[in-house]
Amino acid sequence: MAIDPRLAAVEKRLDSVERILAVTGGKGGIGKSVVATTLSIVLARAGRSSGLLDLDLTGPTAHVLLGAQPKAPREEFGVRPQVVDGVSFMSVACFSGTSPAPLRGEDVTNVLLEILAITNWGKLDTLTIDMPPGLGDAALDVVRLIPRAEHLVVATGSRVVLETVRRNVEVLNRYRARILGMVGNMDRGDDSLVRELAAAHGVRFLGSLPYDETIESRVGIPDRLGDSDLARALERCVREEHPGPA
Repeated sequence: MAIDPRLAAVEKRLDSVERILAVTGGKGGIGKSVVATTLSIVLARAGRSSGLLDLDLTGPTAHVLLGAQPKAPREEFGVRPQVVDGVSFMSVACFSGTSPAPLRGEDVTNVLLEILAITNWGKLDTLTIDMPPGLGDAALDVVRLIPRAEHLVVATGSRVVLETVRRNVEVLNRYRARILGMVGNMDRGDDSLVRELAAAHGVRFLGSLPYDETIESRVGIPDRLGDSDLARALERCVREEHPGPA
């Protein structure tokens, strides 16, 4: 069987990226994209070279949060991410625009592998990945293709969400993926269930991110996202675990 040359290309493309954080949770609607995008902004504002890769192939939204107009990237020994407020950004939306990209089976793996193989990130301190929801091909491919990624697990106090997150953590452990820790998102004052879930699986609880009712008004304005209560709480949560914000 022939070896896909893109596999070697992925490793080479990421060779100059010091650290890779994969923001995951296994379920849509838990604020994963908001956390990933805000984290990339927080790191850039702290003077770190920061990248953001939206790997939700069928429903990308990070460009909306950043206020970026998805456009075909320029070619330079691969393709170069566009830079939005100091964040190097790449998404399937840069190729599909506003059109939907329904994918299934091998197409999912091929698109994901192609994006990873052709994107020329250059030197980055941190690449934050907005992981695909669920436990399907795309999520498992990231675990396989980027084994050194550290997974930041996002959960909420909803029992439905916690059941999905539990399964997500168990799969990450089964594949021996590196788990940085867990954060409780959209917290309204009681993060006990998220703490219990983290403790039950030996995952470090990094803290809680408050429910921030101003987030919707900040969507598309990176400066305002970076000045939100969410951003300040996120900075506190990752300060000891991530060599970024001081």
